Amino acid sequence: MAKNQAPYTPMMMQYLGIKKRYPDTLIFFRLGDFYELFFEDATIASRELSLVLTGKNAGADERVPMCGVPHHASKQYIAKLVNRGYKVGIVEQLEDPSLAKGIVDRDVTQIFTPGAFIDTDKPDHNFIAGITQTSAQYIIVYADIATGDVLTQRLANDRDQLSSFLYKFNMKEVIVDASMPELESLKITLETKLGILVSLVENIHPIPVPDILDQEEALAYRYVVSYLTTTQKRPLAYFKTPIKVYKQPLLKLDATSLDNLEIIAHARQHEKHGSLYWLLDQTVTPMGSRLLKDMLMHPSADSTTISYRHDIVGALIQNYIFLDSVKNLLQAVYDIPRILSRINYRNANARDLIALKKSLGHIPDIIASLHQWNDPVLKKLASTLQPFPQLVTLLEQALEPLPPVSIKEGGMFKQGYHPELDGLLRLSHGGKQALLALEVQEKNRTGIKNLKVGFNKVFGYYIEISNGQLNAIKPEFGYERRQTLTNGERFIHPELKALESKILSAEEQQLKLEETLFLNLLDQLTPHTVALQALADAVALIDVMVAFAFVSHQYRYQRPVFTQARKLNIKNLRHPIIEKVMQSSRFVANDIVMDESTHTLLITGPNMGGKSTFMRQVALAVVMAQAGCFIAADDAEMMIFDAVFTRIGATDDLLGGQSTFMMEMSQTNFALTHATSQSLLIFDEIGRGTATYDGMALAQSIIEYIDQHIRAKTLFSTHYHELTQLSARIKPLKNVHVTVAQDRDHITFLYQVKPGSMNQSFGIHVARLAHLPESLIHRANEILLTLEKHTPLPQTTITTITPNVDNLRATLRKIDPDTLTPIEALTWLYNLKKMGE
Repeated sequence: MAKNQAPYTPMMMQYLGIKKRYPDTLIFFRLGDFYELFFEDATIASRELSLVLTGKNAGADERVPMCGVPHHASKQYIAKLVNRGYKVGIVEQLEDPSLAKGIVDRDVTQIFTPGAFIDTDKPDHNFIAGITQTSAQYIIVYADIATGDVLTQRLANDRDQLSSFLYKFNMKEVIVDASMPELESLKITLETKLGILVSLVENIHPIPVPDILDQEEALAYRYVVSYLTTTQKRPLAYFKTPIKVYKQPLLKLDATSLDNLEIIAHARQHEKHGSLYWLLDQTVTPMGSRLLKDMLMHPSADSTTISYRHDIVGALIQNYIFLDSVKNLLQAVYDIPRILSRINYRNANARDLIALKKSLGHIPDIIASLHQWNDPVLKKLASTLQPFPQLVTLLEQALEPLPPVSIKEGGMFKQGYHPELDGLLRLSHGGKQALLALEVQEKNRTGIKNLKVGFNKVFGYYIEISNGQLNAIKPEFGYERRQTLTNGERFIHPELKALESKILSAEEQQLKLEETLFLNLLDQLTPHTVALQALADAVALIDVMVAFAFVSHQYRYQRPVFTQARKLNIKNLRHPIIEKVMQSSRFVANDIVMDESTHTLLITGPNMGGKSTFMRQVALAVVMAQAGCFIAADDAEMMIFDAVFTRIGATDDLLGGQSTFMMEMSQTNFALTHATSQSLLIFDEIGRGTATYDGMALAQSIIEYIDQHIRAKTLFSTHYHELTQLSARIKPLKNVHVTVAQDRDHITFLYQVKPGSMNQSFGIHVARLAHLPESLIHRANEILLTLEKHTPLPQTTITTITPNVDNLRATLRKIDPDTLTPIEALTWLYNLKKMGE
């Protein structure tokens, strides 16, 4: 299209050309001190950000819809849009306007997306995942651009497992190839059900892939890194070596268990308060807080790792009097990984480097503090910290203690750091002194006492004289009028203009040189990225261990003892979260005794009697212990579990088309499919979502299946008292019950777990406690007596379960022989043998 035929102005045509290349992105178009949005982008932004929608004359008959945000405040607006699932592209000038011929060249310099947003004050990880798929598995590589962490995971080719995994990490964005099988179905699941943006990889860059990754993982790695390289418009050399999570000996916790046990967030409020993370988070560094969350989501299943962490916590408690000093030192350490990412991004400022300097300056003090206790465990911990005195010296010599935020303002570097810069600063400062001298000179020469020298960007330096003194100006003064004001006039003078040229030239050179020197400083820091990341990891671990020690000491937690035997014996176990929340009243502690011959505890008792609380506190003790913390008990002997699976509570999945009972059965199936003899199963009131006989039949068959095919440690609460008869035939099953005190029609919950069964549910008594109408309670008692008299429940019998061939086939389909290690293959073979018995 010829220039004179263009429907809009050249600038608007430039905008439309950029927008055409990024149709799914809101374009923030830099004009002066504002980012402007046009057309549909403006309509969306005005609605989402509550901005006034205006119009712009752009060469067409109709005004173009337009809104904008100030450049200096743009981050908060970008964050709001990104958090709501939008992509935001930043368009900047690529050349000096004073040197441009025609319209200034502009283009996208960075794209912020839900999974790629580095400017955030929240300490949490913000992962973005690249996903590939084989006939047997999903291969996932997920990374956080703010910290450089990269991890890989493999999941069975099961949509529910994938959804659970992404939900577990609060994933905001995933990258897939357009040819992925069932792409549209996947997008519906992730975008509609979970609110996760699905982006398609278009250009796979020839990026180096870490040797640790196999061919399938390398493809997923290229997906995510290519996408991030394209959107961020820069290399990501600071990314860490990927960690293969599926190869780590970890306690598996699926999203359902994390929710049910309230590990990271409260189940109803969906916030940190009231969760295990809230209880234990006495960390004082952002990376410590992130590591704590990671450790609670992925507790260890390695005895050496767990023992090492417990040794540290024990040593810190022994030296508790010194813990405050260590905590205070840690508190002065900033978010090193995020500072490093900004350094590598080349968007760090001088205050970031001051924060890095202060952080590194405290490392020798932390080392000395750990050494002073003369404890071999703490000395070993101190050895993981590497000081960087040369970097501290470099930054101390280079930067002012409180530099400006922008690297384009100058004033960042100390005198003596760079000779040329010192010369320019002297010239600039000397020029300003000369201005003051000139002002005094002109006052004396002219006799105008209120004469003053000022500056603005339009006229440069000027002499301002008020209206009352204008008559004193004589031609021989050489003043040339430049601007008329309400209260006076502004003039220029040959001597003033000569001085102005000298000053402005020096200032301009100074600003350019300071920016160059700062970028050179970043270049000197970049080679230390890997070592500084390792230091940050070590600081994070110390922070978490100190937090564990504080909490364990404060709440009287004890160190558990781990054993190779399949035991779970804990004395006076408490629910740590409820105990903290209660504060004014004492939590009733209970023992749990499951020796090698006991696989299942069948728990009976009334609603509100404490069955669910008892089961949850057992699971929380396992999570805390294997994460490395002491537990809320007097004494504990425990096996190391490989997974915790829970089926607790009543929830619907309306978007997924699953009722409460269907969710119950789906979650139960997931647990039974993936549990091993080393797992912990928590089943609360299985079968209550259907008819009595159906529910009882399912509950009994699930108990039998666990006993015959899994033999996991299982806590199974039920209202079906008839199931207590199973203990006579299933020897590894023991009955326990929560006790109540009954006085005629009134009951008092004692919250004590005792051996034996309870043959009454007390449902009507609980209804009375809820203050239902007394006439209703009376009628319920009449109906209950009638039902018990005329409709006796059948005797419970034990049946032998025949292995389901379909389940066996489904299990075989999940196995990928190409990826199995010899140990994993033997484990699969052992499990398949049990299924066939």
